[in-house]
Amino acid sequence: MASIQSRTGGIKQAASNSTLELLERLGYVVRGVLYAVMGFLALRIALATPGGKATDLSGSLVWLIGNPLGKGVLVVTIVGLVAYAIWGFVRAIYDPLHRGRDAKGIMARLGFVTSAVSYLAIALFATTILAGQGSASHDSTQKTVSTLLANPGGGFFTILLGAISIGIAFGQFLEAYRATFKADLKAAEMTASERDIAIGLGRFGMAARGVTFLVIGWFLLQAGLHHDPAQVHGFGGAFLFLLAQPYGRWLLGVIALGFIALGLHSFACARWVRLLGSPG
Repeated sequence: MASIQSRTGGIKQAASNSTLELLERLGYVVRGVLYAVMGFLALRIALATPGGKATDLSGSLVWLIGNPLGKGVLVVTIVGLVAYAIWGFVRAIYDPLHRGRDAKGIMARLGFVTSAVSYLAIALFATTILAGQGSASHDSTQKTVSTLLANPGGGFFTILLGAISIGIAFGQFLEAYRATFKADLKAAEMTASERDIAIGLGRFGMAARGVTFLVIGWFLLQAGLHHDPAQVHGFGGAFLFLLAQPYGRWLLGVIALGFIALGLHSFACARWVRLLGSPG
């Protein structure tokens, strides 16, 4: 028993290593850049300016590496995303952000695991590009659902995924309203205006992300009900769906600005979020 506790303590100590924590903060920066680029490209569509693109985080990465420094950007991105994924597992296991062990806390910690896995997938995608084996396009949502619908019960599980996506959307709306994430920031090191701006950016960004998850959930429900993977789209498809609505350019513009705000909020977290080794 003592040996197990000793190993657990050693793992926790390694997870709070200052070098790893620095890389985790880099992860927040990389995440912020990807979200900001995603919003920027969507905003250009809303403004009808050249160079606009409806894409997801992986598409943002593809856009970022289209320059002579692309290989260096890829390496930094991979390191940052892997570190951010590790931070997701740390949050889930050691609960440095004090989510607790009640039903709500367990759901939040499961969300950290899901987030970690999704960012590891983007890091893997970046690694395949670095190795010269990746495609310039990356839209796994439709491919995944196509595979799912090819199996017995695929329609049911696609509908379930849609319901989960809609649940995530309402969770994002609730988080935007409650702003419980503000307790994750080192308020003592922030001025009142810095804290207000960081919280405002987070609220705006999470509300915008909630809208896109709501649309994606609707796509999944339709695909499951009609057994048609062509009806499934990811973030890029959600942006184009919003654009096609009445006052679509205004609607897409607001959502795009929300994703830029989410990126800026991630930059704020890179500076002020409490990590495992942070006091308090």
